[in-house]
Amino acid sequence: MPLPPNHFRWPIFLSILAAILTIGMKGTAYALTGSVSLLSDALESGVNLLAAVAAYVSLLYAARPADATHTYGHEKIEFLSSGLEGALILAAGLGTAGYAAHRLVYRQPLEAIETGALITLAAAAVNFVVARVLLRYGRKYRSIVLEADGKHLMSDVVTSVGVVAGLGLVLLTKLDFLDPVLAIAVGLNITWTGSELIRRSFDGLMDHALPPAEQEQIRAVIQAHLPAGATFHALRTRQAGARRFAEFHLLVDGDIPVREAHDLAHRVEDALTTALFGLEVVIHVEPVDEQASWEPEYLKQLGEEGTPPG
Repeated sequence: MPLPPNHFRWPIFLSILAAILTIGMKGTAYALTGSVSLLSDALESGVNLLAAVAAYVSLLYAARPADATHTYGHEKIEFLSSGLEGALILAAGLGTAGYAAHRLVYRQPLEAIETGALITLAAAAVNFVVARVLLRYGRKYRSIVLEADGKHLMSDVVTSVGVVAGLGLVLLTKLDFLDPVLAIAVGLNITWTGSELIRRSFDGLMDHALPPAEQEQIRAVIQAHLPAGATFHALRTRQAGARRFAEFHLLVDGDIPVREAHDLAHRVEDALTTALFGLEVVIHVEPVDEQASWEPEYLKQLGEEGTPPG
């Protein structure tokens, strides 16, 4: 099985190393303090490690080229991976809130709060740097796996900072119940992050169309390269991992030579792939002056209106 490109591989390795390091740091902080919020933070880093390993495995599979049984490639596994990561985040959030509620009822004294807070802040700094790297590369190369892992780590940073703030309040006010109350709030925030990742993954698996802004860009590029009398319709788009797909009907004068129509289709395709990174285009050429080229019911399903000229 081939390795994914370096710009995908090394950020995931970095995420795995960060998870291992922060598990040790946060586990130490919990052992010193007995804080339930620090325990939940340490458990979140354990989820980070599982998610990073799952992300790397999915990128290994997604890097495989298209073959006879997967003619559009293997990138959709990224949506499965990000969905799994979202489910892990969701479980971690619910588990955190549940355990914190238990500790709210059955209190335990806290110790060495200052030391535990400093260790947790150091772990948060590690996660923040790695999260920024993952988000940058995820958005640059349109990888939902890297972006999901980055968002997961960033939610961990928010968790850690919130936990430290709560421990500071406990230290100042001597109100131990603030520790589990804050852990409940952090758990609910983590739950929201996981839910959003699951939703995005579901959209990808269901071939959700590209964002409206990208669709408008595609339409504008096509329109800018059409000769007089030509038009297009039935634009359909979707995304699989870092790859985007667009297909549409190109309607031209029915009397022009096939070679000329083919050359026009190639010019439009080249313009689109230049304008949008990772876009694959399928163009179906049809005569603009034929009634059969206009399918009002089909176009209506796609949210388009179209009638033949004349």
